[in-house]
Amino acid sequence: MHVFSVSKLFKHLFLNFMRFNATDDTGGGGGGGPEITPEIEAVIAARIAEATNGLKAKNSELLGSLQKQKETLKQFEGIDVESVKQIMARFENDEEAKLIKDGKFDQVIERRTEKLRAESERQVQQALEKVKAAEKRAQNFEGLVLDNHIRAAAATAGMHPQAIEDALFRGRSIFTLDAEGKAIQLGEDKHPVLGKDGKSPFTPAEWLESMKATAPHWFPTGSTGAGGGQGGSKTTNAKTMKRDQFSALPPVEQAETVRSGVQIID
Repeated sequence: MHVFSVSKLFKHLFLNFMRFNATDDTGGGGGGGPEITPEIEAVIAARIAEATNGLKAKNSELLGSLQKQKETLKQFEGIDVESVKQIMARFENDEEAKLIKDGKFDQVIERRTEKLRAESERQVQQALEKVKAAEKRAQNFEGLVLDNHIRAAAATAGMHPQAIEDALFRGRSIFTLDAEGKAIQLGEDKHPVLGKDGKSPFTPAEWLESMKATAPHWFPTGSTGAGGGQGGSKTTNAKTMKRDQFSALPPVEQAETVRSGVQIID
């Protein structure tokens, strides 16, 4: 309806224009206007259609643009505009954002890679420090366990309490602990050295038994009987414990027993 009204308006104005010009040409006499032939009607209709089609096309273009804007605005529904402005302001001030804005993506990747590398190195260093600390604690614990094995063997062999420290010093260079925490000696091939029976590993007890010949000062000499300068047997006031009782004690208590100077007897 709107287009039809515009067409009629254009047609009405054109006809009035033609009549006005015709009246001026005749000096005001005559009375009729120019004849409107079908050809003229067609020209008028074409001109009107050309003008109105341009308006319709422009109107459709504006409606399409408006629809696109509405669809775009739907994406931002529920978003606080002021908060977005603040975020964008911080983004603009960020050094990395400036690099991105300038198209320096390689520098951004390099910076981020360096941060990841530094963080990874820090975590690796922390892990290594924890491992070293754990290894140190394990070594200290293994040393204590090995010492207790040697102390227990020393008590069983009836060593002088004063000689135990010397035995510990030598024993640490000979024995180590296996996976089960037992004291063993490793050969050059890193396999356990076997004892006299050819089956069981060589133990601190067997080692100390052999030391009675090479280090007799580690062990008491016993009674000398009659004769000699003293003219009788030599007695001591040392505490004693039977060997089977000592063997029944836990390794820690065995070590304490030896340190206290108790002599193990059969």
